[in-house]
Amino acid sequence: MTPITEVEGRRVALSNLEKVLYPATGFTKGELLHYYATTSGALLPHLRDRPVSFLRYPDGPDGQVFFTKNVPPGTPEWVTTAEVPRAEGPTRMVLVQDLASLMWAANLVTEFHTPQWVTGAPEEADRLVFDLDPGAPATVVHCCEVALWLRERLAADGIEAYAKTSGAKGLHLLAAVRGASSERASEYAKGVAVAAERALPRLVVHRMTRSLRPGKVFVDWSQNAARKTTAAPYTLRARAEPTVSAPVTWAELAECREAGQLVFRAQDMGARLQDYGDLMSPLLAGTHAAELP
Repeated sequence: MTPITEVEGRRVALSNLEKVLYPATGFTKGELLHYYATTSGALLPHLRDRPVSFLRYPDGPDGQVFFTKNVPPGTPEWVTTAEVPRAEGPTRMVLVQDLASLMWAANLVTEFHTPQWVTGAPEEADRLVFDLDPGAPATVVHCCEVALWLRERLAADGIEAYAKTSGAKGLHLLAAVRGASSERASEYAKGVAVAAERALPRLVVHRMTRSLRPGKVFVDWSQNAARKTTAAPYTLRARAEPTVSAPVTWAELAECREAGQLVFRAQDMGARLQDYGDLMSPLLAGTHAAELP
């Protein structure tokens, strides 16, 4: 029998709590749900009003992993949804607006991915994002060097960037923007990525071509497209261990000498939030949003 828990007045079914999702560490589904519940204060503001894509891994990272964009079958009627335009026609997607809907979604065992716009304005970017992906033997240490260069380049245009680990191998840089279409944001981001490759030719590549990427950092600017999504801050990832896409300080990037320094797991995040709060909270205020040049 599936346990029913009341969350903020909503009845939420939470199943298979003892199921081990991450065999390398013994991390269970119950621990995953506990993680999302205890980090909800930081996570929810980054999900709110954004149609969420779920990268689901119900049997752990070694099982089937698949994207769910449409409203999943069996979604409770109290979960907020929104119509989202697509090239093939409009569809309905989930909005994770509160703790109850977060816990319902977390019970599906998921990474949370969001676009760089909010519902109601699907072609208007309010975020700029760069995904820094190292090609072996490059590591996140090399991503840090690139991130620091990008920070200065963006600052020259009046854009303040914030960094987080991807929760996998690399880094994400985000900035709040206003008054730009997704197409314009993509165009600007591509220009910055090209400039990074010119400035750091031995370290950076701006094209996705696999043969160009070994030993370099791919500066992926394409996630600014309206149809693309990026792993949300604080989401768990479907990796060998329960790693988190964790916001980090610029000092941590400047001081990084080994890849392990920037690996954060679910059990690390309580202390980080206590010490730092939400390092990406300025993205939410709107006061730090910049116009693209």
